[in-house]
Amino acid sequence: MSADRFRRILTGFYLVVFFGYLFLPLAVMAAATFNTSRFPTVTPWLGFTLSWFSALWADQRMWSALGTSLIVGAGVIALAVPLGLAAALLLDRLHSRSKTFLYAVMVSPLLTPGVIVGISTLVFWREWFGVTGGIFLTVVAQSSYIAAYAMLLFSARLQRFDTALEEAALDLGATHGQVFRRITLPYLTPAILSAALLAFLQSFENYNTTLFVRGLDTTLTVYIASKVRTGLTPAVNALSLILIGLTILGAVAYEILRRREARRQAGSASLAA
Repeated sequence: MSADRFRRILTGFYLVVFFGYLFLPLAVMAAATFNTSRFPTVTPWLGFTLSWFSALWADQRMWSALGTSLIVGAGVIALAVPLGLAAALLLDRLHSRSKTFLYAVMVSPLLTPGVIVGISTLVFWREWFGVTGGIFLTVVAQSSYIAAYAMLLFSARLQRFDTALEEAALDLGATHGQVFRRITLPYLTPAILSAALLAFLQSFENYNTTLFVRGLDTTLTVYIASKVRTGLTPAVNALSLILIGLTILGAVAYEILRRREARRQAGSASLAA
């Protein structure tokens, strides 16, 4: 056996194991949705059913928790993305010895355990402002570290930005606000969309930080964790299956739009040539 063939076989085996490790649990979870057993399992298989989708629809507490998670996610996007953008612009424009120190300070929330972030946020806002918990405090606590993820995305995008474009616009009489709106912001639009999506996903799945600052409001992850202790049913699997389906549809739609845009740009380039 040649070295190239052995390498291809080894690579193929690795890919099978890798994707199996990723998607096999999802397949088992999806199969458990259609099992008549009241426990989320595929063994023993007691029969095919769609009743857990009806149970999911009737679970008003779960839908309320999902709505709370969506509200918190939207709030985190509105707060974390502008904070991350401002931090990235500051670091990109700063040319001094303090740049390294400021970068370390801004990234430090990523290295802090979520439990510490949640407790410290709750103590600070309760002692100084009398806020004991709720959606507002959940958004603030999550944004305190999710903004760092957004900052890293913007910083990576800004490293490839040609600042000569801004200087040329300023020389032609444009104000700093016009330069930002018409040059910098359009260039950062892909990073803004990526940061918004990342912020929402990080917020949606967060548990450790949310548990301490949620107050009387319950997010979906906290609700599911509580159901694990009181009795989890395959209705949760049904919700997960719906979310996976929506994610796949979103990815397919994005890929279709991306390829259509690429073909349009290729056609415009050929006409221009």
